Amino acid sequence: MIIRLPIGMLESNTYLLYDEETLEGAIIDPGGETARLFEEVHKHHVEIRYLLNTHAHFDHVTANAEVVSEYGVPLAIHPADRELLLRGGGAARWDIAYVPSPEPKIELTDGRRLELGELEIESLHTPGHTPGSVCLYVPAARALITGDTLFPGSVGRTDLPGGDARQLTASLRRLLELPPETTVYPGHGSTTTLKKERRTNPWLKRLAQG
Repeated sequence: MIIRLPIGMLESNTYLLYDEETLEGAIIDPGGETARLFEEVHKHHVEIRYLLNTHAHFDHVTANAEVVSEYGVPLAIHPADRELLLRGGGAARWDIAYVPSPEPKIELTDGRRLELGELEIESLHTPGHTPGSVCLYVPAARALITGDTLFPGSVGRTDLPGGDARQLTASLRRLLELPPETTVYPGHGSTTTLKKERRTNPWLKRLAQG
């Protein structure tokens, strides 16, 4: 089960992912407003095992400290985004107050797998929006949590510090190798599918056509 909660700063999506049999779960990209998130965790009786960040921008990590304090779980992020995370995720650039994030305990390197009951989460390193951006692939759920790498009809911006358009293009090509029926859960906006994005997203459409 994946629950999308558009509750963070800049309406970024926080996700609650859990195995419906064991109720083991993970929180992904807590951008703020934790009351509603914690309410969903309690309502579904989920045992939180991990806190995962797809990348380190402030609007996806602002509530890291609250989640770690509440559930005592390890924080995971790609090592290439570790310093950005610990510097505040770019919040100072926009004069936004920021609660410092705890130190990450797990490195979401490419191919790293985490288990939640019968579910397996695979980290796909997809740099471009940030050096350490990852997408989280859950094969059993046919789901891909893309952070700010891929959106409905659009892709992540590369004009912020650490962004790289060539890397993003390579990352998008990699996502096109996944099954087209895969549901995409983006960092902003509603869900979509890779099949739809191949057909309607200008960036993916161009890449798919070679």
